[in-house]
Amino acid sequence: MSGATKQEPANHVGRDKVQAMRSMTRRTSRRIGFLIAGWLLLCYLFCLPRQLFHCPYSTVVLDRHGELLGARVAADGQWRFPPRVTVPDKVRQCLLAFEDHRFYYHPGVDPIAVARALYLNLRHRRIVSGGSTLTMQVIRLAGGGKERTWGEKLTEMIRATRLELRATKEEILAMYVSHAPFGGNVVGLDAAASRYFGHPAEELSWAEAATLAVLPNAPGMMHLAKERNALLAKRNRLLKRLYEQHTIDATTYALATDEPLPDAPHPLPQAAPHLTDRYQLEQPGRQVVSSVDKQLQQQINALAARWNSEFARSDIRDLAILVVDLHTGAPAAYCGNVRYEQPKGTGQVDIIRAPRSTGSILKPFLYAAMLQEGTLLPRTLLPDIPINLNGFSPQNFNRRYEGAVPAAEALARSLNIPAVELLRRYGVARFRALLEQLGMTTFRRPAAHYGLSLILGGGEATLWEVTRAYTDMGRTLLGLPPVGGGTETLHAGAVWQLFEALKEVNRPEEIDRRAVSSIQTVAWKTGTSYGFRDAWAVGVTPRYAVGVWVGNATGEGKPGLVGARTAGPVLFDVFNLLPRSRWFERPANQFVDAVVCRRSGMLAGRFCDETDTLLILPAGRDTETCPYHHPAAGQVWFTLPPVWEWYYRRYHPDYRPLPPSRPGSGDEALQPMQFIYPTMNARITLPRQQDGSRGAFTAELAHRRPAGTVYWHLDNQYLTQTRDFHQIKLQPAPGRHTLTTVDEAGNTTSVSFVIAGSTTGSLSNVVGQPVQRLGTSLSKDAGQPVQRRWTASTLKRLFQGVGNGLPALTRSAWNWQDGCV
Repeated sequence: MSGATKQEPANHVGRDKVQAMRSMTRRTSRRIGFLIAGWLLLCYLFCLPRQLFHCPYSTVVLDRHGELLGARVAADGQWRFPPRVTVPDKVRQCLLAFEDHRFYYHPGVDPIAVARALYLNLRHRRIVSGGSTLTMQVIRLAGGGKERTWGEKLTEMIRATRLELRATKEEILAMYVSHAPFGGNVVGLDAAASRYFGHPAEELSWAEAATLAVLPNAPGMMHLAKERNALLAKRNRLLKRLYEQHTIDATTYALATDEPLPDAPHPLPQAAPHLTDRYQLEQPGRQVVSSVDKQLQQQINALAARWNSEFARSDIRDLAILVVDLHTGAPAAYCGNVRYEQPKGTGQVDIIRAPRSTGSILKPFLYAAMLQEGTLLPRTLLPDIPINLNGFSPQNFNRRYEGAVPAAEALARSLNIPAVELLRRYGVARFRALLEQLGMTTFRRPAAHYGLSLILGGGEATLWEVTRAYTDMGRTLLGLPPVGGGTETLHAGAVWQLFEALKEVNRPEEIDRRAVSSIQTVAWKTGTSYGFRDAWAVGVTPRYAVGVWVGNATGEGKPGLVGARTAGPVLFDVFNLLPRSRWFERPANQFVDAVVCRRSGMLAGRFCDETDTLLILPAGRDTETCPYHHPAAGQVWFTLPPVWEWYYRRYHPDYRPLPPSRPGSGDEALQPMQFIYPTMNARITLPRQQDGSRGAFTAELAHRRPAGTVYWHLDNQYLTQTRDFHQIKLQPAPGRHTLTTVDEAGNTTSVSFVIAGSTTGSLSNVVGQPVQRLGTSLSKDAGQPVQRRWTASTLKRLFQGVGNGLPALTRSAWNWQDGCV
């Protein structure tokens, strides 16, 4: 008994150890199970990548209403439009009826479909049905079409259930239609609808939707190019199923089955190819909704094609048109060039974004800036005379000089010399900075590089930035901010006065817009670059800004390539396509009254006898008063500087030159003569001639009384005398010189200039001979040099006028041809 009693506690201890070990094993097993379950759960949760599809997409550009403007193929050569987020109802109904009618009821795997597929495959001893749901097909499409094995099938099922937990049914359906193959290199519903039927997926008919629903089932075996009968039968079976399910009625079913299949894929639209190319560079693989209106774009394209056919006769091959909506500041039409579809040539060059020589298209900005700062009034007379500024000798397009022209008229007529004079006053560096503030980024070089030629096309700008700058001026008058943000550079008052001048520009059709009330008012400006390489026209109304460029993208110039003759007519044809609008309202509280001289356009002085009260900007009250009216000979005279007067009186018969002054009358202070060339401190380069000798230049003087005699001196040495036409040819040595003239009355004027170069020489090289002119008005035989024999009295007066400085004259020098030895 005692032995048994001692054994029981030992057994009890052993059982406790066993139970403890078993409990520990169970806990360990549960932990391992939890770990395995957790690991499996994690595997399940992360069995799908964050981004399911990693394929490239096409760049798609839509117009403001969602219509397709153009597209570019994806990087892998497929037409695969960016993914959709919704599915059109017709397409949804067709897909569900054909592919997965229990789509909304299963968790990604349809057990009934799987069992049915297993039964059919075993019965036929081959795979005749996959039992795949639309969700499983999305997983297969995302996997890149891996080999279809039992293991891969199981993986698809697992991932399909995971996808169902992550996305909604609508999102899964959108994934499928966005990436399903539709034959050839067409992938996705949108690409298929555009390629096969030529319109968006939302506009598909029942027959078209059914066709696209059955295509992904076997895109490599049947499509529009082969097995068309099988495709048609397959589509009609689906339509019959829809009819039997009461999805469509009998009439719709009959009409749908009668619809033929499309013959061949449609080419994608190319309504705005250059804009599409730009988005391809800036936003590749994305769908972009642009501001362009497709209907207007197509009208602009047709207009550009017609004008291009006209210009092609003159070998002018390129044309660009940009239409900007003033209220939105965005393009309403973008025609970068014509003939885009031709692989050879320059049609694929986007001229709208290409820097081109500006011609005169920048003049309005300078005019408005000087109005704004108060250094110019709209009618201020500006010089229109020959000038030479350090070798820069601009000329007007008409090769004429009118002496003086009101500022607004000079702008409307695009005269070059007044514009250069304004830029000289304003400063090239300031103007370049102004252009940058207006949003022009192409003027990257220092102001000294451009010089005064900047206002005439010495720099390059793009049609995009120029039109945008004009757009901002129009938006200023509408009280809208600049397109690019920031603060307005040109204020409403200056822009108003600018547009009042630009709306008076003569139109290409030579019709006075004021005489025909139906003609739309447009503030517009043209430009022509040096060498007739670029023709510009930009116009603004309260609704639109339009920019036009005509020329050759290669830079080849053509004689007829002038802004007013080419780009101008195109501009107004564009405006004829656009809705009309009333003119801008004059800005309130921007102007003050001022008394202005009627003849000079400047603030009236105390001698101005004809004045007008006009509205000017407040800063204009600080401008100079009229210096051209003064008393003389007992009355008030309007007298311009001699050089101005020389040309001005040709075009103004009513201009009365100042009569000869009497000694002691006080009128002698008015200088009767002025150098036309050279100008003060001009730097002149004399190029060498073909024979190696140095060249010469022509000095010219304007005198209020041309018939008087003028004596010429260079560096205090007498040269010659002139009468009627005061011009002489000079060939000074390099260095600084002073040219002085004295007339019969003792009036004198001088000008200093510098001859550049290292050529040695002395004053003996001076030609000092008056320039020969053809006497078309003085000679009895037009076109023959005027023969004039100097009399003894003339020579005597000559000797008296110049004293001992007159060189000896040989007998042969006594025969003068219009003052030419």
